[in-house]
Amino acid sequence: MAAAMPRLQRKKLDHPDEVRPYLARGQTEIFQLDDIVVGRMVMEPGWKWSVDVRPTVGTDRCPYHHMGLALSGVLHVELEDGSELDIGPNEVYEIPPGHDAWTSGDEAWVALDFAGARAYARPAAGTGERILVTLLFTDIVESTATLERIGDKAWRDLLSRHRERMQTELDRFRGREVGNTGDGILAVFDGSARGVSCAESMVQASHELGLSIRAGLHTGEVEVVPGGVRGLAVHTAARVMAIAGTDEVFVSSTTHELLAGSGLQFESRGFHSLKGIAGDREVFALTAA
Repeated sequence: MAAAMPRLQRKKLDHPDEVRPYLARGQTEIFQLDDIVVGRMVMEPGWKWSVDVRPTVGTDRCPYHHMGLALSGVLHVELEDGSELDIGPNEVYEIPPGHDAWTSGDEAWVALDFAGARAYARPAAGTGERILVTLLFTDIVESTATLERIGDKAWRDLLSRHRERMQTELDRFRGREVGNTGDGILAVFDGSARGVSCAESMVQASHELGLSIRAGLHTGEVEVVPGGVRGLAVHTAARVMAIAGTDEVFVSSTTHELLAGSGLQFESRGFHSLKGIAGDREVFALTAA
């Protein structure tokens, strides 16, 4: 999927394209500049991610990578490993995925965010609702061998960097991570072409880190449950990924049909019996994005 051509444009901060209020104490204002999204985040005194945003998005910690400029107030950020940092006025910042955060003091924290705003604080579908999505599974190839070769600490650092890069690609293509498999992720997209393009970009981004992945996609209905999705479509996507080889992106025949006219090119890899799913299914490999 080609990116839009850059053009001269501007947006006034008092006219956002979308406003996403938190449960209480603030909001995120979205400014769309074609493929680029800028978020103006306003976290009022007493705001805390795990209280004001977590119930909306349904994840334990914020899954987004943020980069931006703080304008006022102080935000205290805490990572899963216990690392902490205060971000104050006139400071540029970077916040990795997997964090909690809260305002410190009696002044609202206001910031312009350039990395994680596209899907930040976007409501998840209601629990029990069935929705049609394109599912993407990824997995790192030969992860155990890499762990043995570089050691535990280096592997943890590399895996953390890899997850950050994968989240960046998800944000670019409007994907949402709904689960992880240790070395890989499960994400959903509202368009099949975006899902495949994201998978291809993930393969390239992984290469830059010295890793190889495999990816599989399938389109179908899923049931939204706390912390993720479930249904036959999830199992089908996982089985399609399991067939893919190193650096390959495989799609089911269902997804392949939906991609007609997208400009993406595929070749058939034959019919396969997918464990736990009746009948043989044809799968296709991405050959040109």
